[in-house]
Amino acid sequence: MKNYKLGLVLSGGGTKGIAHAGVLKFLGEQNIRPDVLACCSAGSIVGSLYAIGKTPEEMLDFFKLVYLFNWWHFAFNKPGLISSEIIATYLNPIFGDMRVGDLKIDLKIVATELVTGKQKVFGKKDKVVDAIISSCSIRGIFTPHVIGEEMFSDGGVLDNFPADIICHDCDKLIGVYVSPSHKVEVSELNSIKAITTRAYELLSHRTEMYKFSYCDWFISPQKLSKYGIFEKNASRLEEIFNIGYEAAKSSYEECVLN
Repeated sequence: MKNYKLGLVLSGGGTKGIAHAGVLKFLGEQNIRPDVLACCSAGSIVGSLYAIGKTPEEMLDFFKLVYLFNWWHFAFNKPGLISSEIIATYLNPIFGDMRVGDLKIDLKIVATELVTGKQKVFGKKDKVVDAIISSCSIRGIFTPHVIGEEMFSDGGVLDNFPADIICHDCDKLIGVYVSPSHKVEVSELNSIKAITTRAYELLSHRTEMYKFSYCDWFISPQKLSKYGIFEKNASRLEEIFNIGYEAAKSSYEECVLN
């Protein structure tokens, strides 16, 4: 017998992660409520807000509020452009010193421990804020998050779609992947930057593809490929939210949860 009836996987993807909230809105309308969540990066923000009882609309408001590229956020003489601790200023008013075990739903958040090169799955005794910051510290953008003798970076380095950590514990599994591979034309691949970006995108996507089959209902809106990971415009964020909602709605009849 499995530990959970229904699991939900929320991938990383920067501000495209607000599409997760759109999916959660549709799930709520259908009275579909997961027993456990496995989350990475932006998915860890949405998953944690959901697990504390925030509505999808409140999640959207949170993403509209966060802006990380103010000049005083930039880190100097550190291994990253922006201090990862800035994220805490947005999270602390909501979560304070809460532990993962204090949340209303079982939650598993992944990050990459840079010293050992191993994946960390934050558990019940870990602080929610530490888990989120660790998972969201995108390499090269944010400074790594240090906890004791451990140094953490973006969970997406090793596991951007952490279906593997809960698939064997769930009767049914829903997966939401908000970083679909971008469709390009030959004419667009006309520079070193374009080629390098495309190669990295394909490598990252291929690493996650085999885990899609773990899901009984897999949602990955292709429309999201047109959006960036650092969208700020409120109307763009609302579009992403609605794309998530519509993708869940349009694929609901074909899913095999029953």
